[in-house]
Amino acid sequence: MSQVLHSITRRSFLAGSAAVGALVMLHPFSARAQANQAHLRIMETTDIHVNVLPYDYYADKPNDTMGLSRTASIIDAVRREATNSMLIDNGDLLQGSPMGDYIAYEKGLKEGDVHPIMKGMNLLGYECSTLGNHEFNYGLSFLDKVLASANFPFVCANLVRGTQLASNPRDDKLYLKPYVILDRKLKDGAGEEHPIRIGVIGFVPPQVMIWDAKNLTGNVMTRDIVEAAKAWVPQMKEEGADIVIALSHSGIDTKQSDLMENASFFLAGVEGIDAVFTGHQHLVFPGKKDFQGLEGVDTEKGTLQGKPAVMGGFWGSHMGLIDLLLERDGNKWRVASATSEARPIYERVDNKNKALVEDDSRLVDALKEDHEATLAYVRRPVGKTSAPLYSYFALVADDPSVQIVSQAQTWYIKDLLKDSKWKDLPVLSAAAPFKAGGRGGADYYTDVPAGDIAIKNVADLYLYPNTVRAVEVTGAQVKEWLEMSAGIFNKIEPGKADQVLINKDFPSYNYDVIDGVTYKIDLSEAPKYDAKGGVANASSNRIKDLMFEGKPIDPEAKFVVATNNYRAGGGGNFPDINESKIIFEAPDTNRDVIVRYIVEQKTINPSADGNWSFAPLPGTTVIFETGPKAKQFLDQVQGVKIEAAGDGADGFAKYRIIL
Repeated sequence: MSQVLHSITRRSFLAGSAAVGALVMLHPFSARAQANQAHLRIMETTDIHVNVLPYDYYADKPNDTMGLSRTASIIDAVRREATNSMLIDNGDLLQGSPMGDYIAYEKGLKEGDVHPIMKGMNLLGYECSTLGNHEFNYGLSFLDKVLASANFPFVCANLVRGTQLASNPRDDKLYLKPYVILDRKLKDGAGEEHPIRIGVIGFVPPQVMIWDAKNLTGNVMTRDIVEAAKAWVPQMKEEGADIVIALSHSGIDTKQSDLMENASFFLAGVEGIDAVFTGHQHLVFPGKKDFQGLEGVDTEKGTLQGKPAVMGGFWGSHMGLIDLLLERDGNKWRVASATSEARPIYERVDNKNKALVEDDSRLVDALKEDHEATLAYVRRPVGKTSAPLYSYFALVADDPSVQIVSQAQTWYIKDLLKDSKWKDLPVLSAAAPFKAGGRGGADYYTDVPAGDIAIKNVADLYLYPNTVRAVEVTGAQVKEWLEMSAGIFNKIEPGKADQVLINKDFPSYNYDVIDGVTYKIDLSEAPKYDAKGGVANASSNRIKDLMFEGKPIDPEAKFVVATNNYRAGGGGNFPDINESKIIFEAPDTNRDVIVRYIVEQKTINPSADGNWSFAPLPGTTVIFETGPKAKQFLDQVQGVKIEAAGDGADGFAKYRIIL
């Protein structure tokens, strides 16, 4: 039992003294606390993913929506609003930006080296953290080296060494201490200091055993989050913890199951836990957008089953705050009241991001060398492309910028499923052109020349930080998926000239091309589905000659389709495509997968394979607009007859397709 007894003593963690000479708006708990009451504010960061600075290394430009240095700049102000405060983190620190890859793959960590994320966290005075699923992406040895440089403890109650779980979770040989008990002093409403024992316990998603099997199998195992909590929290109380806070690198889901990935709701129901810090889902709680309508989840007050909880976004986008009004009962403290808040570092004004805070100069100075080294890393070629990558014609012909995304997704999912029960199913891939359709202006298109390709070029291929998903569907559902995608095209009347092809109300990111099958799109039929996924013309049949391996697709046959979390989770309202079809949730972003694919292949061949085209309509032409630079690639487009048709509005160029 001695392995889990970990008591840390520090001086009183008072914030009030930092407010000398400053105008401070105290939290109501601090303002009204009585002699037997104290206000404790607990600040959370989560899912930083090595985004220590407000810089998007993929796009190679500053970004006001991210960066621990931005979040850090509000810490002092947040502390001044409370009489007592502490700072914790909720995991996913080591992977997710090129800086993480640079340290792990390029620079490495020698004994005594301090990882960039730890440089920042040590400066800011964190009290404790837990592990996220991305802590394992570079292997356990790398993780151990990083943790050795932290000036604060890491805890995890459900990561077990070896290959066997004990019959009683308390007998597990854990990889880290399951919890710590922090001995602190609180200043009450009368200005008197009193001791308090704060228990902090941590949890990681059990699914790391799937996501990082190559690094973890044979070395560690995971236990159910709620099961582990029910075993360890009573021991924390036995050891004198006045309050218990859970660092749950796990999201919020109200449908219970064994080994839940997103178990924070049920964790909140464990007796003895007073507050839950959540993460992993890259969402915000409390708030007006996420987790609405879930029974037992109060998105206004920020409670799960009545317990205070918070999820502070991702990449430093928010500071999570839980404020506790504690009452002293004899020599013990208990929670009398609580509030929760996710405080942002930026806001949207006129469809643009506006920074609400500036950088903490301490972190900027400390990370200067790492930042410059990472810039050199992302700007250096990691492979070659044998053909240019462009999206000027992505909506009207099979396209190299979409092709390479599909190739990478297929490569990744086939490898991950090779030992699963789905190993014998054919793998297709769905990918959409993000920089197409003109929504970002006449220059907003992917354009990477043939030759050297750098990590930052991946941002041109894949704009969003989506994560890879795999779904299992039937041949019939593949067809309906494509029918929905084909809704981006207007109905075209045969024999008529220069009709407008693209429905501008249909976003290009919902125009999926499915690789691994061949098909034609008959524009003479009306779209079966509208832009929001509603059935517009039930009898319509735009998708013709849908073939797999040269034969008509079997409607009953089963397929795995590689896609992203947005589409697999129901984004775009594609028919029958939702969470119920997901068979695999990957921990990696689509961007990271593309980078890995390029590194492994050394030279990629993104040339479009022409697996889809428009069905012929004699005597018919259509018009579409694209960027003016499209003309240099016109002779490379396969499977469609395109000719220039003059200038469009706002800098665009018009092109004509002869159907």
